[in-house]
Amino acid sequence: MKTQDTYLQFVRWSDEDKTYIGYCPDLFPAGGVCHGRTAPEAFAKLCKIVADTVKTAEAQGLPLPPSRTKPTREVELAA
Repeated sequence: MKTQDTYLQFVRWSDEDKTYIGYCPDLFPAGGVCHGRTAPEAFAKLCKIVADTVKTAEAQGLPLPPSRTKPTREVELAA
């Protein structure tokens, strides 16, 4: 597995911005890092940004933050 694959990456629609925004909370905790007209477009951009960030950090010997964010799913219990 590649290092960048250990980081949760996701895209969501923003009603405020009227676009899809890409997130990787462990590498970029301040919020979204890219956007796109479609979810696949935003996700492709996000994957490239994450891969470039990991590659640059490794090349410069900089530590990367641990991958802590895990996907969750809220479940509604039947009444």
